[in-house]
Amino acid sequence: MLCCNDREALHLPTPSANERHSCFDELADRISDKCRKWDLNMIENRFGPVPANSIPMWIADMDFKSPPAVARKFREIISWGTFSYTHCIDDFYEAVINFQARHHKVAVEREWITLSYGTVSTLHYTVQAFCQPGDSIIMNTPVYDPFAKAAERQGIKVIANSLALSNGRYQIDLAKLEEQIISNRPKVYFLCSPHNPSGRIWSQTELEAVADICLRHNVLMMVDEVHAEHIIDGEFISFLALDENYRNNMMLMSSPNKAFNLGGLKTSYSIIPNPKIREIFKAQLERNSITSPNVFGLWGIITAYNECDDWLTELNSYLRKNYKLLDDYFKRHLPDFKVMPMNASYLVWVNTTGSGTNATDITKQWATEAGVIVEDGSHYVSDGESYVRINIGTSHQLLKEALHRLGIWAEQYSQ
Repeated sequence: MLCCNDREALHLPTPSANERHSCFDELADRISDKCRKWDLNMIENRFGPVPANSIPMWIADMDFKSPPAVARKFREIISWGTFSYTHCIDDFYEAVINFQARHHKVAVEREWITLSYGTVSTLHYTVQAFCQPGDSIIMNTPVYDPFAKAAERQGIKVIANSLALSNGRYQIDLAKLEEQIISNRPKVYFLCSPHNPSGRIWSQTELEAVADICLRHNVLMMVDEVHAEHIIDGEFISFLALDENYRNNMMLMSSPNKAFNLGGLKTSYSIIPNPKIREIFKAQLERNSITSPNVFGLWGIITAYNECDDWLTELNSYLRKNYKLLDDYFKRHLPDFKVMPMNASYLVWVNTTGSGTNATDITKQWATEAGVIVEDGSHYVSDGESYVRINIGTSHQLLKEALHRLGIWAEQYSQ
């Protein structure tokens, strides 16, 4: 598999001297870092044989280097010469509290914060803590597949609340949601906010509506806000900004991993205002021996949250340009594929219905014929069979090359 910096093999032109340079034009060496996203064997195990110079746009990590301040901190840690057991120091709590206040305008208290080992594993611990065999959980679909796996792997039933389409965007079907909750009596509602895979930011009205339904029917809310820092259009409303009654019926899951490209550190945290819910959850973490942080993960959170606001601002500006590049190109050259308007994240949700081909077949065709690797929407629990998800967390030039390849494929496909 080629490195994403192999310009000649990927047919990437050298930028002209007068082009404005961004640090995000320089991509990480995705072969040396042994990432799954660019590993040819992993790609071909999933998609079948693909061209050697394929461009991966599937797994949700970015091709950019993580913030320089984080790398400097890691070099400092290495200079200490020891990587011993550590603990959640004051700097960790202060970094989370201050970051949430600056970026989301919410007040978080220290005792609400609990460290865990990645957001996906936290979903599993939540199910273990609050569900018993025979119970169910509910979620809006399509949705990030580990939501369902966290339940199914432990014998818990998944109730799919299908998102409704209105003017090409998702809406939560509140009447159907309440009906399903009354009928199935789920213990937990997993809410992805902003929504993955569509990048939809839920309004405060929508958040309050689902919070009210869950409060009235005694359903605990687990709110995943890991995509809350990449804002493309609009304003994100954290669940923590809602009324105290609603906050006391939820646990919020967050992480610097998506915002600052630190996913391999497997570090995250939860914010749980209600002490009873918090103690039940912390007891489950204890049963799973989740007791002390990874030393690099600990300092990764502290450094990213304290020192990298400017980096994040520039990254979001870069991602907005990428989204516009893709949206404009699809409208001109692939009009049968409809890009869903995106508010947040770097993951674009595209409807394949107009092409007359389902997402699974489109994904395979783009991989094998165009050398562009995207996610098949059928993997997102349910209701995603007519969509593909495209990761635009890469350089302008690599994105342009991927779009160019899809344009050539579209011309050949239409003949």
